[in-house]
Amino acid sequence: MSIYERDFYGWTKEQATLLRAHDFTHIDLDHLIEEIESMGRSERRQLINRLEVLLTHLLKWQYQPELRGRSWALTMLEQRRRIVKLLRTNPSLQPELADLLSEAYEDATFSAMRETGLPQATFPPSCLYTLAQVLDQDWLPV
Repeated sequence: MSIYERDFYGWTKEQATLLRAHDFTHIDLDHLIEEIESMGRSERRQLINRLEVLLTHLLKWQYQPELRGRSWALTMLEQRRRIVKLLRTNPSLQPELADLLSEAYEDATFSAMRETGLPQATFPPSCLYTLAQVLDQDWLPV
């Protein structure tokens, strides 16, 4: 069993030491590649998750106006702020944003159904909000 499998933290420290020393002959290249790709997927997944939470709250705001409150508004504001930060530190995600919005919307309708008790068919099958609206700090659906 390799150190990668026994002690991931220890493996990361070892790999960092080897990289700093330019000791490329002892680098665990296959696992290092796997972990770098995993880090990229993690950033992408974080963006989808934040979009899902934001879209869920936008749907709740639109379809349950009688329950609108400060908590929902603050959640939407927080998610928008974090999405902007995430895109600022990962600008290569920007071209994927429209596709990620669609992907997140599918999960958001399920979450909205679960949280509101409304049938999933209540919500449009595809996102009617534009990307600009979703990211606009001041925009809320009517």
